[in-house]
Amino acid sequence: YLAEGSCGIPLYCEELLKNLDHHRVLVFQTMESEEKTNVTWNNLFKNFAKPTEDLKIFTLGFEEGNEEVCNLASGVRLKNLSPPASLKEISLVQLDSMSLSHQMLVRCAAITGLTFTTELLFEILPCWNMKMMISALATLVESKVFGCFRNGKELRLALKQNTASFEVNYRSLSLKPTEGMARGEEEDHRELESQVIEYHIIRFCKPMMQKTAYELWLKDQKKAMHLKCARFLEENAHRCDHCRSGDFIPFHHFTVDIRLNTLDLDTIRKMAKSHGFRTEEEITSSRMEISKRSEMFSENLSSEEIREKILRFLDIIITKMRTPEEDIIPLESCQCEEILELVIMPLAHHFLALGENNKALYYFLEISSAYLILGDNYMAYIYLNEGERLLKTLRKEKSWSKTFESAAFYTLKGQVCFNMGQMVIAKKMLRKALKLLNRVFPSNLISLFLQTHVEKNRNFHYVNQNQQAQESSPPGKKRLAQLYQQTTCFSLLWQICSLNYFFHYKYYSHLAAMMQVNTAMETQDDFQIVKAYLDYSLYHHLAGYQGVWFKYEVMAMEKIFNLPLKLESIEITTYVADKLGYIKLLMGYLDLAIDLGSRAHKMWSLLRNPNKHCLVLCWLCKSLFLKSRNKQLIQVLGWLWDLSIAEEHIFSKAFFYFICLDIMLYSGFVYRSFDECLDFIYQNEDNKILKFQSGMLLGLYSCTAIWYARLQEWDTFHIFSNKAKNLMSRRTPTALYYIGMSRYMEGQVLYLQKQIEEQSETAQDSGVELLKNLESLIAQNTTGPVFYPRLYHLMAYVCILIGDGQNCDLFLNTALQLCETQGNVLEKCWMNMSKEWWYSSSEFTEDQWLQTILNLPSWEKVVSGKVNMQDVQRNKFLMRVNILDNPF
Repeated sequence: YLAEGSCGIPLYCEELLKNLDHHRVLVFQTMESEEKTNVTWNNLFKNFAKPTEDLKIFTLGFEEGNEEVCNLASGVRLKNLSPPASLKEISLVQLDSMSLSHQMLVRCAAITGLTFTTELLFEILPCWNMKMMISALATLVESKVFGCFRNGKELRLALKQNTASFEVNYRSLSLKPTEGMARGEEEDHRELESQVIEYHIIRFCKPMMQKTAYELWLKDQKKAMHLKCARFLEENAHRCDHCRSGDFIPFHHFTVDIRLNTLDLDTIRKMAKSHGFRTEEEITSSRMEISKRSEMFSENLSSEEIREKILRFLDIIITKMRTPEEDIIPLESCQCEEILELVIMPLAHHFLALGENNKALYYFLEISSAYLILGDNYMAYIYLNEGERLLKTLRKEKSWSKTFESAAFYTLKGQVCFNMGQMVIAKKMLRKALKLLNRVFPSNLISLFLQTHVEKNRNFHYVNQNQQAQESSPPGKKRLAQLYQQTTCFSLLWQICSLNYFFHYKYYSHLAAMMQVNTAMETQDDFQIVKAYLDYSLYHHLAGYQGVWFKYEVMAMEKIFNLPLKLESIEITTYVADKLGYIKLLMGYLDLAIDLGSRAHKMWSLLRNPNKHCLVLCWLCKSLFLKSRNKQLIQVLGWLWDLSIAEEHIFSKAFFYFICLDIMLYSGFVYRSFDECLDFIYQNEDNKILKFQSGMLLGLYSCTAIWYARLQEWDTFHIFSNKAKNLMSRRTPTALYYIGMSRYMEGQVLYLQKQIEEQSETAQDSGVELLKNLESLIAQNTTGPVFYPRLYHLMAYVCILIGDGQNCDLFLNTALQLCETQGNVLEKCWMNMSKEWWYSSSEFTEDQWLQTILNLPSWEKVVSGKVNMQDVQRNKFLMRVNILDNPF
């Protein structure tokens, strides 16, 4: 609010703060520690807003543990606050200096919001032609009232780089500097007009101008203008053409009547097609296709033959995708983020201004769902809170009764909590959602076993009557909306239940996974069915039931083998390759994970889906890293870096630096320096996407803590280790969380070695406790086998430190056997060196790791052959043994 409203001008910032204080908006409270705070939905994000180290310097009487935080008073919405009179006067003076036509344009633009398109502005301008509007806009752009941008990505980049000087630098983003002598003013103006036409996104340089101009309208005039805007925006308030123009909440618009404009037949057909509804001819053709191709895995093939058949099938699909004649590749990448910012968010606020709360709620839920798809939990949370205010108002109105909206609201809340690692709240929200969707999840053992029996019968019926299901008509649209929400709830619930240590929770987890499959099969939607099959397979993978997981993976492949060659089918196939690659990485099948991941990378690239493409590159990096295929790893890291820069994808950039730290810690060379990695952490640790996502910062902090522990710089180690410790409680059953967790445990093991060296009284107890924690991680169903070698390695080291040589030997041998099975070259090499080191009588040098990092070669030296690869592999940290008696 302050950064945007003040544009970096100290006077503006001071006046805004005085205005907030005058309206008693600010509430100062003593900050509670995260350990003591009981996490609820209302304080889910509030707890993380802390004073920075830089600000503490300027705080008078600052005492550790007595920090104050500034919160907003309950129910305050900063957007609704009128600007300070002093700042309004400045804007009014600027408005008065304009011509009447320019004043009218600015006032009309103020109705649209801070950011708008030239198309929307033209729609609401009274009696203007396009030439007049473009000429006036060019003048206002030149006088720094507006800035113009080619697309949403360019606007986001400009605001991110320098919000304060945005209005000063907008021309450098949109106009190339002229060479030679300056042209005439008229020629410059024509050039600016052509730029405004091309750069169709316009934004107020100073939000204060927008607020001031908005308040000049009378109430009835505002309402008429908001209605015009809403009617215009409504036509484009859906996902982009790349995503088949559907709703962000599947089938949402079929459950609620929120449209202002009447629908013509062509629009209805287009909307139905976007959600996968087919004509009778398409259904008949699809059945014929199925009857021809349903026998793909009917032979008694070995698992190796099935693997080859799957990889060959994916290669054929990639070849067809690259064939121009097939015409199945989208012409542009996903534009949903731009539609979200320029259409759906303004539309929600227009309906709010019109008092159409039910329509505003619909779009606030769509916005929250869109932000979850984009990976921004914080913004999803913000708009869910906006929706919650409206829900409370609407529930008081007897005429309003929309159970689906409430169910979608709780489902989205559950997703946010799940992503944040707050599983207790997530489970509560998902249960509420299922209850509203008429699908109650059992809460006691008796109902659990009864429901399990019912679902087993349903599952048997669906699996064995699949052909009949294809011939029956699909569920109605409203029913499909409910089923999609149910599958989302069950998908999250089985993962939440699998995190619980109590034995009987594995039955809840199994039931939720089975209910996801049954619900997906009821939809008759191929994508939902394939997702559910792979989730069910993953559940049985982690639980150790090989026969079941293999069966459902084969069923998923049979399903995609039976699909016609269309864009939607290609997306399903790509998802399967991606998801299977992730599962195989988690389970330790590294070669297969690389084969599948490399194909998924090619397919997502061809499909122009940067978000999915970034993620598959992340996991492909991890598989190549563990296999020590360094040339391929660096190549993939290069792709990941280029994509993260091109798309401004902060998660990918963070993963890039995470792998760079891992390369220095475990691979024995330098790709990006430690200082560069550390700078990235410092600059981005407050990024709202990284901060409110479970796993990434945990890994970055833990790797940095390990680095300083190896250097025995314990004060700095504690800073990063404590930051990581605060994130450990946000448990999510994802590979990213467990990678970060294993790094955190490694830091704790190194600290144990220090305690033993200093003969601390609590060292023995700490060692036993640490060993129990490591054993419990391996015992958990959610910890994938790919993490076992590292965890067993750490357990072996703890055992040797506390003098238990027998178990040390057992854990080391177990870890080495796992490395052999998985093909985990990296861990195997390190453990062989550890074994040789621990069994020998070699003396440890105090600065061993310091000497190692000073001699770490750069990747350029490695690839040029100046450094022997075997020497690089021996650049490993050797965990020293400092007990009095050799336990062997």
